[in-house]
Amino acid sequence: MPEQQTAIHFLQQLFQQTIIAASPINKLEPYLPPQKPSGKVIVVGAGKAAAAMAAEWERIWPSSYPPLNGVVVTRYGHSIPTKHIKVLEASHPLPDSAGQLAAQTLLNAVQGLRANDQVYFLVSGGASALTTLPVNSISLADKQAINKQLLSHGVPIDAMNTIRKHLSQIKGGRLALAAAPASITTLVISDVAGDNISTIGSGAAVPDPTTLSEVHDIIVRYNIQLPEHITAYLQSAIAETPKVLPNSSAHLVITPNQVFDNICHWAEKQNMEVLYLGDRIGGEAREVAQVMAGIALYHQQQRHKTKPLLILSGGETTVTLGKHQGRGGRNSEFLLALAIALNGAENIYALAADTDGIDGSEDNAGAWITPHTLSKAEQIGVSANSMLNSHYAYDFFAAIQQLLITGPTLTNINDFRAILVF
Repeated sequence: MPEQQTAIHFLQQLFQQTIIAASPINKLEPYLPPQKPSGKVIVVGAGKAAAAMAAEWERIWPSSYPPLNGVVVTRYGHSIPTKHIKVLEASHPLPDSAGQLAAQTLLNAVQGLRANDQVYFLVSGGASALTTLPVNSISLADKQAINKQLLSHGVPIDAMNTIRKHLSQIKGGRLALAAAPASITTLVISDVAGDNISTIGSGAAVPDPTTLSEVHDIIVRYNIQLPEHITAYLQSAIAETPKVLPNSSAHLVITPNQVFDNICHWAEKQNMEVLYLGDRIGGEAREVAQVMAGIALYHQQQRHKTKPLLILSGGETTVTLGKHQGRGGRNSEFLLALAIALNGAENIYALAADTDGIDGSEDNAGAWITPHTLSKAEQIGVSANSMLNSHYAYDFFAAIQQLLITGPTLTNINDFRAILVF
C-alpha cells in the first residue's frame, strides 16, 4: 500500500512540472523578427501570463533592434517587474473599472501607427475579463451583470467569448482593426480546448468567425437576460465583428496538449503508467467527477500491472451555481464530487487545480483528496454532500487542510486533473 504523503507529494510535484512546462520563459525566442524592424515596435498584451510574457519578451529582445514600448494588463497580484512595457492590473473573473481603463490604454497604444510599424499582442487566459471596453451604448455595469450571468449559468468559455466579442470595442478583431495599417502579431498561450486563436482572449487581434446569429442562440440557450438597449444593439449591423484582417498574424506559443505531453513523459520516467484523456474535458464539474471516478475504479479492478496508473486530463469544467453562491472553484468542486463518488476507495488519490494558481475567486489553486478525505471530514462534523450541494468546496477542503495554495503561477493552460491509482 502506498504511503499517503508519498502519493500526494508526487501529485504536487507533477503540478509544479506542469507550471514549468506552461511558463513563457524560454518559449518566445522563435517568434522574434528575423530582421531589424524599420519602424516602431509596440507591445500590448492581456491575460494572467501577460506580465510574465512581457518580461520575457524584453529579456530576449535584441539590443540592436528599435526599443520596445507598450502596455499589458494582468490580474491583480500577477504582475512582475518590467523595464519598458508598462504592466497594469485589473479584476478577474468579474471585470472592473481598472480593466476598462486598461483596455482603453491598450487601444490607444496601437492607434495612429504607420505601415512599417509592428505591434505584438501577448495574450493568455483571462484576457477577456481583463479588457472590458464595451461599445459606447453599453456601460461597465451592463457588462458586469452579463459576465455574472455567464459565469453563474455555466456558459462554456467559447460561448462566453462569442458574446463578449460583439459587445466590445477591442475584442473580436477590433484591436487589429485599430492598429492598421501597422502589422499586428498575436503570440498566444492557449487555455482553450482546441486552441482556437479567435476564442483565446476573445480574439482581439485576429479575424472573428462568430456571428450575431450565434450570439442570439447562446442567449436563448442559457437564458441570459439582457436589457432592451443591449438586445437592440445586438440586432444592428454595427455589432458585427471583422471577418478579414490583412494586417494580422498569430502563433500558438504554448498549448495544453504540448504541456500535458511533456508531463506524461516526465511521469513515465517516474515509473508511472499514464492514461491521458486529453485537454478537452468539459461539462459540469460534479458530472465529470462521476465519470472520472468510474474510470479510476474500473482500471483499479482490471489492473494486473505493478506500476501505478496516472489518469491525466485538462480542459475546463463549469459550475452552475443556481441560488447557492458558495465558495470555491470548479476544480475544488470536481474533487469534492470525486471524493463522494469514490466513497473512500482504497489506494486512489487525486489533485485538481487551475494552472493560473487561483481556482475560482479564493486563494487556492485547487485541492487534493485521499482515501481518508470523507472520514476525515466526518470526524470534525463536516458533511461532504451538504458542502457540495451548496457549492462550498473551498470551505470543505479548508476544514480538512487539503487546499493546494501556490499563489499566482504567471501562466494559464486551464484545468489540471490527476488521479493516481495503485
